[in-house]
Amino acid sequence: MFLRCTERKKDGKVHYYYSVVENRRVANHKVTQRTVLYLGEINQLQEAAWQDLLNRFDSECQGHTVKPFQQQRLLGPAPLRPEEVDAIQVKLSQMELRRPRAFGNCWLGCEIWRLLELDDFWREKLPEGREEVAWHKVIELLAVNRLVDPGSEWRLHRQWFDQSAMDELLAEDFAVASKDRLYRCLDRLLPHKQELFRHLKQRWQTLFGAQFELLLYDLTSTYVEGAAELNPKAKRGYSRDGRPDCLQVIIGLVITTEGFPIAYEVMEGNTADSTTLRGFLDRIEQQYGRAQRVWIMDRGIPTEALLAELRASQREIRYLVGTPRGLLNKYEQALLDRPWQKINEAVEVKLLPQDCEVLVLAKSHGRQAKEQAIRRRKLARLLRKLRAMRQRPPSRDQLLLRLGAAKTEAGRAFQFVGLRLPEPGEAVTRQTFGFRLDKQKLQQAELRDGHYLLRTNLSAQDPEQLWKLYMQLTQIEAAFRCLKTDLKIRPIHHQLEQRVDAHILVAFQSYCLMVTLKKRLEPHGPGLTPKAALEKLASIQMIDVCIPTTQGAWLVLPRYTQPSLDQHLLLKKLNLELPQQPPPRIETAEAKESWEGLRQLKL
Repeated sequence: MFLRCTERKKDGKVHYYYSVVENRRVANHKVTQRTVLYLGEINQLQEAAWQDLLNRFDSECQGHTVKPFQQQRLLGPAPLRPEEVDAIQVKLSQMELRRPRAFGNCWLGCEIWRLLELDDFWREKLPEGREEVAWHKVIELLAVNRLVDPGSEWRLHRQWFDQSAMDELLAEDFAVASKDRLYRCLDRLLPHKQELFRHLKQRWQTLFGAQFELLLYDLTSTYVEGAAELNPKAKRGYSRDGRPDCLQVIIGLVITTEGFPIAYEVMEGNTADSTTLRGFLDRIEQQYGRAQRVWIMDRGIPTEALLAELRASQREIRYLVGTPRGLLNKYEQALLDRPWQKINEAVEVKLLPQDCEVLVLAKSHGRQAKEQAIRRRKLARLLRKLRAMRQRPPSRDQLLLRLGAAKTEAGRAFQFVGLRLPEPGEAVTRQTFGFRLDKQKLQQAELRDGHYLLRTNLSAQDPEQLWKLYMQLTQIEAAFRCLKTDLKIRPIHHQLEQRVDAHILVAFQSYCLMVTLKKRLEPHGPGLTPKAALEKLASIQMIDVCIPTTQGAWLVLPRYTQPSLDQHLLLKKLNLELPQQPPPRIETAEAKESWEGLRQLKL
């Protein structure tokens, strides 16, 4: 607040009128002035009383005596000296530090968001209207929250926004995180999904020179909490999350060998893998045009009919896929005469050309040891249970129930044990119930452990190159692991179909931020993962330095803590610089108390 003097000429005389004026900060960093108290024209008696009050006020605050009325009487309203501009008297002894909140990781997420120009993309797709908060800021808030500290929209609204510095980073107050606004924002995203794919593809080409000739395709599932009666896609099917009791949806994802996702689709939860590939092939061609692309897939996705169609068509689609174990038995004799080619100490491969395809047999010693260890562990557990059943024989019905449970737990290992069961009506004794391990069958299975067969219509004759291409499928497995573990796409609590799809789209954008950050970190060391970088910068916090003024208001200075030496090094490697400290602001005591009361009520 300050004292304003207005000069007016009336009847040839100059009159001075005084008023107490308050500066108030409003939206868009603008400041408006409000007249708090109009004093009018001050006579000599009133002037002496006001000057006496100012003298006592200044003496209590150890300030300098100010005589504004006397100076203005003689010379009119005197301008402030340069050193007095933006000056305010404060009580440093009553300084308080409030609202410690996460800053560094949120700021890094916002920087990657702007690096991909997603703020401009959504500003164009969802232009500002009559809404209090721009929608592109709400989308950025949802994506950064999913990247930094994933949770539900309700948790974002209830807890996380107040525990983060997103208010300063977005230059918005709590209105950007209101519950209804977050849900309404989800309802606006889906019509722009295909255009988002094209925008991201162009940005990755510009930033990293990404190539999109080799594409990885795979599917995963994620489950939905609740009945989901309003979502026709939520159905029961094969659960890759180990939750067959929940409804689920299937997500088909296409990424490059570098990990850049270019498309995905949400399908019904009971969709078979083999029915999805044809639609994705057509969708990618419609969106990005026809090109000589190589599709790398796991077994079970392409059908024999579709592969035959691809070989006979003129679409220039190449593939490299895994095959079922039964196909290995079919070509076993033909492959025996082929020489092994050693790729490294743990992997050997051999080729078998066919009419329109090339078969690639790979043998991994590490995979062989792993498969044998898993089988032996399951067999040992199964044999212990069978011995316990012989020592304490149950009734025949109970025996069959226990054997069914043991078979489910043992899986394929159960086929290597031969059983002798009692006939109906017979008692379970050592003579009527027995078991034995089929060692010959077990030895034959162990000889095939670690072997897997690939098939392709590529013309390359280098088995090492084909094997390395197929190993790129680990990229899409890492993508699913990131979505489910780091970004916590599951479980889904939304009940409407469009909300579920929008939830997955937000997680997709967060994964794009993660991949972009990963590519920025890759040249500097394998240990610099996106998760490690976010955790490293999370210790940079923002704190509100609150200092009371002599006028009864509060001077609030939002300040982030200075980065440490290793954080400085990380920022230098990323070629990023922290922004300037936010500008200070003045809050009235009443507004500050009401804000603190609201925060305590929320907590």
